[in-house]
This record gives sequence, C-alpha cells and structure tokens, in this order.
Amino acid sequence: MAMDFLKMMGQAKAMKAAMEELNAEIAETVVEGTSGGGLVKVRLRCKGEMTGLDIDPSLVRDEDAEVLADLIMAANNDARAKADATIAERTTEMMGKFGVPAGGIPGL
Repeated sequence: MAMDFLKMMGQAKAMKAAMEELNAEIAETVVEGTSGGGLVKVRLRCKGEMTGLDIDPSLVRDEDAEVLADLIMAANNDARAKADATIAERTTEMMGKFGVPAGGIPGL
C-alpha cells in the first residue's frame, strides 16, 4: 500500500510539472479571431490578454482607427485584469473555507 501511495505522489508531482509547462506554453500562445468578413481582427493570448486589434479603415476615419483600436485593447485588458483579480479573490476565499493557506499547499 505504501508503494502505491509513493507512486501516486510521484505521478502527482509529474502532473504538476506538466501542468506548469503547459500553462507557460498557453500563456504565450496567440490566437486570432475575425468578424465582418475580416473587417475586424483581434489577437489574444490564450490567457485572455489582447495583444492586437485591427479595424479596417472602411469602418472608421483613417485617423481614428489606431486610437480606437488602442482604446478597445486597453478596455479589454482592464476587464481581463479585473476578471483575474476576481477569480483569485474567490479562489482564496473558497480555499480558506477548507483551511488551505493563501498560495495553496506548499510543495503541491
């Protein structure tokens, strides 16, 4: 039985390492979404950070397109930061109900 437990702990550590590697890879991966037949293009990191926004000039005056894109990106990233903070806060609250200290269980 002890060997099964040790094997399970080893598998848990390997899974944790694999998840950390996957999370790092996901954090850097960028995807692109389009709408309006390609008139609007958005680039996001898989964790939600908007890295780019292209608005076809036919939709706005040329001189306004870049400013509008910057404002939309900033608003999106602000909302994403607030979403991340809310998730962290609620996760900490939930973990506290189980007696788990902030930051999780050391070594796991």
